[in-house]
Amino acid sequence: MRLTGKTVVLGVTGGIAAYKSVEVVSRLRKKGAAVRVIMTENAAKLVAPLTFETLSNGPVSVDTFAREGAFDVQHITLAKAADVFVVAPATANILAKMAWGLADDMLSTTLLATKAPVLVAPAMNTGMWTAEATQRNCEILRERGVRFVGPEGGFLACGDEGAGRMSEPAAIVEAIEAILCPKRDLEGLRVMVTAGATRERLDPVRFLSNDSSGKMGFAIAEAAKERGAETLLVCGVTTAEAPADVPLVRVESTQELYEAVTGRAGDMDVIIQAAAPADYRFAQRFPEKLKKQSGAPLTLELVENPDIAAAVGKNKRSSQTLVGFAAETEHLRENAKAKLKKKNLDLIVANDVTQPGAGFNVDTNIAALITEEGIEERPLQSKRALAEDILDKVVELRKRAKAE
Repeated sequence: MRLTGKTVVLGVTGGIAAYKSVEVVSRLRKKGAAVRVIMTENAAKLVAPLTFETLSNGPVSVDTFAREGAFDVQHITLAKAADVFVVAPATANILAKMAWGLADDMLSTTLLATKAPVLVAPAMNTGMWTAEATQRNCEILRERGVRFVGPEGGFLACGDEGAGRMSEPAAIVEAIEAILCPKRDLEGLRVMVTAGATRERLDPVRFLSNDSSGKMGFAIAEAAKERGAETLLVCGVTTAEAPADVPLVRVESTQELYEAVTGRAGDMDVIIQAAAPADYRFAQRFPEKLKKQSGAPLTLELVENPDIAAAVGKNKRSSQTLVGFAAETEHLRENAKAKLKKKNLDLIVANDVTQPGAGFNVDTNIAALITEEGIEERPLQSKRALAEDILDKVVELRKRAKAE
């Protein structure tokens, strides 16, 4: 009964996945939580409010102007009662309302009034999920601290295949527990996380780089901080928003990243290298903009950059845990296993960046967690969920090493 004494306010919107939210209520009740349900009018057309009333053992709110008591302002009462506010399913419509502060029904009005942590479980057609407007709304919500679980990939109710399926009830409840009963299993540890891309300048206006946004590294750093670690972020160029409460060291080139990481590695207990440093730099950097040569071909020489992971692995202490990433386009597991051994890593996170929903500039990932003992596959999930999986594995590896 981990959630005894906690109140979960659950908002259910008009997506076909609303039927799954019935199980969310059931699971929460079995864990001891009090559950108050708010339904939109469209949700009530898909699942009868009586179903949620029976399982939650309480009234379901639909009408903004309904009152439980003579002096009760219900949306304020519920907003204050919540230890966590969950929206599952969260349609594109409710995400847009939340992002722009609209309050035109019971659910959106209560969401605007609450000060509780908010968790959303998106569910919609792939086209709607990937639409620029929806993604921008999600960015706004993330910047405000709203947490996401899913969406997952797979077969959708409309017959399409892709991202947009609501996470399973067990995963949603697990995310709720993580908010209400956060893990503190990294307390006392110093964790350094790298993120983003590096840039190798050719001249003042041109550079060599890659598409890394920093989202994966930022998710890991944020999760490590919440689990009690003394966390440091070292990152190159990023397009994502860095966690506000994690100390940050900014670099641009791979050489700068190398110096920042190796100079601090000796003080760290855990080093997770999620950055995507450029493997090569230009042999010559021009001080002024390079001009066209009247149609003549241009030949540029590239030289190798230092291998940061290998350098850290070479000087690894027995008490350290090193995690690397392998972004591949072919022979994923074979290449990752070779890197694991060559760079003296404890864990390598391998992903095929050609797969939809994985790799750079997306909020999801598909990965294999590879150690000397074996491979654990992780399906399409949010980068935050993968971050938690990676940290769980780090904790497991450190416990095993200590026992040995």
